[in-house]
Amino acid sequence: MPQLTSADGTTIAYDRVGAGPPMVLVDGAMCLRGAGPMDALAERLADRFTIFTYDRRGRGESTDTPPYAVEREVEDLSALIDAAGGEACVYAMSSGGALALATAAAGARITGLALYEPPYVAEAEGDAVSADYTARLDELLAAGDRGGAITLFMTRVGVPPQVIDGMRAGPGWARFEAIAPTLAYDNRLLNGSRVPRELAARITTRTVVLSGGASPDSLHQAARATATALPNAEHQILEGQTHDVAPDALAPALVDFFG
Repeated sequence: MPQLTSADGTTIAYDRVGAGPPMVLVDGAMCLRGAGPMDALAERLADRFTIFTYDRRGRGESTDTPPYAVEREVEDLSALIDAAGGEACVYAMSSGGALALATAAAGARITGLALYEPPYVAEAEGDAVSADYTARLDELLAAGDRGGAITLFMTRVGVPPQVIDGMRAGPGWARFEAIAPTLAYDNRLLNGSRVPRELAARITTRTVVLSGGASPDSLHQAARATATALPNAEHQILEGQTHDVAPDALAPALVDFFG
């Protein structure tokens, strides 16, 4: 598989499929190639775009270089945009949206930006819940309790306890535990789960912020607040969709926006 070397020496593994203008897909928390939504989405977009998917640092076939800093992940995504030809449109899912915004603000040549439900949920629920999540996550990871950290995250995003129990007993749980430390990376990117308004004000890239019609109101509020903070953005709702957005519903919206 193709690989690139980021500025700090971290190896970033990626895939490239399709033909057409370049588009980079950015995963959210606990996702990687082969275990997330981007593979199916890439298949549905490959007839219109050259699609780049990648393992964010600390995941899958990519390596990691401690200590973590948001700037290092920005360098990773910027390097992939360079590998795509120096400029690309970017679609980012969930907390990956925070990475895409930071990269756009840093000056990467992003020709268009689409975000799906960036989880700035403190806009709706206040700061206390996010602060408590951060403290508990850091405590669990510091103690080496990767399973506990994953359970905390899944509970936070609304996965029912019985579903989590079933996943813990399944063969894929070890894969989750392998990338559990990256939960702290996404949490750092979200920085208290508030829209980064000062950063967003510097981003003039044409942007669409999407949310699912069946998603919780906190995610709708987050999407609207994000779109409002960006100088050149609109908010769109994909009716009937949740945070687990269906590729068949998402792909046409991206084609329409980027096409």
